[in-house]
Amino acid sequence: MDGVPDHDALAEYHAARDAVGIADRTDLGVVEVTGRDRAKFLHALLSNDIAALAVGQGCAATLLDVHGKVQVTLVVLALDDRVLLLTPPGMGESTVAALDHYLFAEKAALEDVTAQRAVFMLVGPAAVETAKRLTGAAAPEAPWSHVAASLDGLEIRVVRGGSETGQPEVWLLVPAGARESAWKAALAAGARPLGAAALESLRIEAGTPRFGEDVDATVLLPEIPSAHLISHTKGCYPGQEVVVRIRDRGHVNRHLRGLLLESDVVPPRGAEVVAGGAVVGQVTSATLSLGLRRPIALAFIKRQQEPGARVDVRAGADTLPATVSDLPFAR
Repeated sequence: MDGVPDHDALAEYHAARDAVGIADRTDLGVVEVTGRDRAKFLHALLSNDIAALAVGQGCAATLLDVHGKVQVTLVVLALDDRVLLLTPPGMGESTVAALDHYLFAEKAALEDVTAQRAVFMLVGPAAVETAKRLTGAAAPEAPWSHVAASLDGLEIRVVRGGSETGQPEVWLLVPAGARESAWKAALAAGARPLGAAALESLRIEAGTPRFGEDVDATVLLPEIPSAHLISHTKGCYPGQEVVVRIRDRGHVNRHLRGLLLESDVVPPRGAEVVAGGAVVGQVTSATLSLGLRRPIALAFIKRQQEPGARVDVRAGADTLPATVSDLPFAR
């Protein structure tokens, strides 16, 4: 990833910025929650307001431990007879186990249905138009709102994304057996496949943390950009006291920030961030930004290092000058 950007990755990136790209997100886990108490059960556990979701609405949320640390990040989609949870890759089964731990008398059932669904993400200014051409359904405007639609006679769900990439997004949830035909139909409608380099550039430029890299069970929810993950008006949930205490009376000692590197070297995950000879942070993910044409990174940085501060990143034998940046990165 050092040096000159790959030509194909650059073309994919510009498709997502200027037209429409498509990414296969079938690596995400899918959990189905059924039973009459499903919303009440999830509302008592997750950081956002699940009880307020009407059919066809959705939100992003987290499951925290009692210390306010993030156990998993989720997308919650309310259907008429069930709730779907989109989990980070490989976490369908563990999410079922984590939620089931809290299930006692409630009428709710949890099932990992990851193998039953394929997930695609259309990205770019033409994403909504492309999804409508494919399915006949207009994606709702509110993030994570969704409608039933059909593709080649199969029932699918069209979901307005939450802008993981900083671009308009429409997510398509299709039966697993239709994965190949749905992909081909999207390509025929003009979507360009997005590879890992283009997606990573879009994600990090947008300042979107990824669970397992930038966020894990050591991270307090207020340490990351989290306004869209929290309801401050709902009732209690695990970790709420810590979140409220930090909001009202305290602060966190570090924040997830951006780093603008001033060399051609992309630092590795875990690279130390140094200021005044002291370690003040650690890189969580980094890439060659295809929009800024320079390496950028996400890193946990001590709160004293405000955006605009000058720091160094230790990458092996290299010391890389960098500037702390707000998120998302300005393009």
